[in-house]
Amino acid sequence: MADLPQELEGTRVLVCADDGPLLAGDQDAVPLIGLAWEYGARVVAIPLGRLAPGFLTLATGQAGAIIQKFANYQLRPVIVGDVSAWTAGSGALRAFIDEANRGRVVWFVDDLAALGRRLAA
Repeated sequence: MADLPQELEGTRVLVCADDGPLLAGDQDAVPLIGLAWEYGARVVAIPLGRLAPGFLTLATGQAGAIIQKFANYQLRPVIVGDVSAWTAGSGALRAFIDEANRGRVVWFVDDLAALGRRLAA
């Protein structure tokens, strides 16, 4: 499956395939940013499985670098998948995700239906 655009609640979203390259650093986001711009998407839905293992370990800095890269191009990355296994073991990660979900830079949602509900609100 390819990374393809989809309309969700009137918003063009680049929905990334589960089986693409892992995002480990900010440069790994560049191809997705290019596709998002090509398709006119403002939101990029990234499956949890596309994130390198260190992404959800805040000390690695991977999350910050990748999120900042998308923000530099005025795109909102949305991490799609169940992160409860990681947040159960990290209060800092839980707090980061809670704060992120209150803002407009990056969101964490369980599935595309949840993303649709967020976009509709």
